[in-house]
Amino acid sequence: MATAQDQATGISPNRVRWNVALLAITQALFMCVMTMQIATTPLAGHALLGVDKTLATLPLVLNHVGIMLTTIPASLLMARIGRRAGFSIGTLLSIASGAVSVAAIYQQSFWGLCAGALLQGMAAAFAWYYRFAAADTAGEAFRAKAISLVMAGGVVAGFAGPQMAKWAVGWLDPVVFAGVYVMVMVVSAISFIIIQGIRIPPLSVEDQQSSGRPMREIVRQPAYIVALTSSMFGYGVMTLVMSATPLAMLACGFHFNDSAAVIQGHVVAMFLPAFFTGSLIVRFGVAPIIMTGAVIQIGCALVNLAGVDFMNFFIANVFVGIGWNFTYVGGSTLLTTTYKPAERAKVQASHDFMVYTTTATAAGLSGVLQAGPGWSVINLAALPLMLAVFLAALWLMRYNKREALAAARRNNATAAAE
Repeated sequence: MATAQDQATGISPNRVRWNVALLAITQALFMCVMTMQIATTPLAGHALLGVDKTLATLPLVLNHVGIMLTTIPASLLMARIGRRAGFSIGTLLSIASGAVSVAAIYQQSFWGLCAGALLQGMAAAFAWYYRFAAADTAGEAFRAKAISLVMAGGVVAGFAGPQMAKWAVGWLDPVVFAGVYVMVMVVSAISFIIIQGIRIPPLSVEDQQSSGRPMREIVRQPAYIVALTSSMFGYGVMTLVMSATPLAMLACGFHFNDSAAVIQGHVVAMFLPAFFTGSLIVRFGVAPIIMTGAVIQIGCALVNLAGVDFMNFFIANVFVGIGWNFTYVGGSTLLTTTYKPAERAKVQASHDFMVYTTTATAAGLSGVLQAGPGWSVINLAALPLMLAVFLAALWLMRYNKREALAAARRNNATAAAE
């Protein structure tokens, strides 16, 4: 079966497996960097601010803004220069981000830390296309599994990322947190080396010259609407809760190692399901998996609303991680059914731009809401968003069933006429 799937793309099965393996490794390293940032940056920003801590999550906001601003140019650039060259640029931006952040902490500059976070977001904009790069080379039947397996590389980050932060946080004592960003530079440099082994054929000249259907036609497809809703709200809720968690735990008297442990459990939960999410999508369909993810993320909010003990934070972050995996992998897989090769750069860019506009907004609101209305309001806000995802996926299931029945009737009518 693998051979038939891969032959559909004109790429050998061994090359497809090699690309997926390398992309999974680079995904793992990228998520190690992101996990270190998540566990460290809000606390570093908190330490660099004065009495008013409202802006503590601003560096994370700017991280998402960097992703949002770079998503479209990154996709269009890679359509011209290829995935490997684009991913290499991304890792170089990540190295620069680490260097700027180290300098900012030495200079006690909150705004320098913000600049480093913005650069890291620009780097992440390239890295989040790893999943689509795997889909580019996989046949239709293997596509969901390829995306899922690349995302599964993040499991390593769940264990290694927070542990790296714990190891490195004291490297440059007494300058706290600077060592973590040195580790960011090291991990990013390793990613740069591994990326050179990726071999993904570029688009044909014909596909590069053709823009395909207009976006207004593509975005009206029910599958596109549901894919975008699932990815936007699933990722937005995860960002809202995750970004505020270290600050909420700090307010409840927990320490850095406590919040790092919660983030560690969260990241493992984000990526561990990816080992079987693709198979679940193949077996049950993408809409039921998205609906399941929405229910699990609703469960996260309910657990957080039930109390502020360590286990409330831990279990809720595990739930929101699993729910994110189902909604995001499901949304990404569904998106690949909505475009042709000539359209993929602009469609992927439009999807990721909207997703990271949402996550930037969520990251910004998390700090404001945590400093103002508080933790309960953050979790209450998640409930209607995830209900919308559940209902959108349910609508798609019913729409597809109606379309299948209508197609069957047309075929029967045609057969009867003949």
